[in-house]
Amino acid sequence: RDLVDLARNCASGANKQPLKYVICQGEQKNQAIFSCLGWAAYLKDWKGPVKEERPSGYIVILGDHNISDNFFCDHGIAAQTILLGARVLGLGGCMFASINIKMLKENLNIGDKLEPKLVVALGKPVEEIQIDELGKDGDIKYWRDENNIHHVPKRNLDDIIIGSW
Repeated sequence: RDLVDLARNCASGANKQPLKYVICQGEQKNQAIFSCLGWAAYLKDWKGPVKEERPSGYIVILGDHNISDNFFCDHGIAAQTILLGARVLGLGGCMFASINIKMLKENLNIGDKLEPKLVVALGKPVEEIQIDELGKDGDIKYWRDENNIHHVPKRNLDDIIIGSW
């Protein structure tokens, strides 16, 4: 609830505040959500975390079409805010846009006027993540090394700032 409360106070396009949330911590519903998510597409030989390493909770971010049909970037702002708040609490997380929306709506009994936008998975971190500078080949694909460290290439700061006056 505290993480959703952080998101509730975020900026919202035209201040319409069209987002709704489902908070899930129960094992059965967690499994129902887990089965709807596309995990780490660049890691072809990994189908997602094993049962013992799976998230302990999820926050499903929904757009409410009764309020607006344009959610702007509100769901991205909300998800990032939730993830930053989670880090302060010692949690790790990941946001998912690769979602089987039809199955998720069925599994959670979500009505027609609510549109799943993102799912945020939360739990105690079990893997080491390392941010790497993007190589000269420009490959943005994340990968795991022989020590199971998850490497995430990021563009160089000088490459993304195109002007400074």
